[in-house]
Amino acid sequence: MNAGDTLEPTLRNLRLKAMLHEYKACITNAEQENWGYRRFLNHLVQIEEAARIARKVKHLNEESDLPAEFTLEALPQGNLGEKARRMLPSLLSGDFVRRGDNLLCFGLPGRGKSHYVAAIGRDLIRQHRMKVLFIESFRLVSQLLQAKAENALPQRLAKLDRIDAIILDDVGYVQHTADEMEVLFTFMAERYQQRRTLMLTSNLVFSEWDRVFKNPMTAMEAVDRLVHRAIILEFVREKSHREEAAETRQS
Repeated sequence: MNAGDTLEPTLRNLRLKAMLHEYKACITNAEQENWGYRRFLNHLVQIEEAARIARKVKHLNEESDLPAEFTLEALPQGNLGEKARRMLPSLLSGDFVRRGDNLLCFGLPGRGKSHYVAAIGRDLIRQHRMKVLFIESFRLVSQLLQAKAENALPQRLAKLDRIDAIILDDVGYVQHTADEMEVLFTFMAERYQQRRTLMLTSNLVFSEWDRVFKNPMTAMEAVDRLVHRAIILEFVREKSHREEAAETRQS
């Protein structure tokens, strides 16, 4: 019996898809270039590992809901403030997520906050295979309220706890009711307690967060949890990227 007659079903049963697809070509290369057994096996295993990593990264990207246009390559680093630019290599290492630190980005609309955190999130997936979720604040609040109405809020929060870094975009952009702010505070408190990273963007500085939570004491407690382990960045470009783009088109 030919070795391939038994090897192919075995690789298929073990779900070694890349090895199954490539092993014949590897055998040909090994014979032509006189590879030893170790080199042949190592090459074949590396092909399988690379394929599995690629599939995982693809799956994590699909699950992340990251905007496709917000990539690191498209990030205009020359327009970033000094601290944001200086902190970028450290943030891309993923160490702040491993520590459970937060990344809090503040500034007026159109200053690049969302692009910055989303680009970091995409690289955390690509380089470190971390679980990332990008979600607007109003959308998360809506989902949490629905879970609470269905008596499933603890289960929903537990599911979110399994995500390494949640990007909560535009906190304070939409004004919410007291019930909506209650579930938002519960979510933030849960992330803090579980030492899970929150990457947050807002056009409101902390002194204005009583507009978010309606209650100054609740706002203070939320801010206290967020900043305890946090990197805080300000995005203070004179003009938004949309204004700059409009001026470029007109010139």
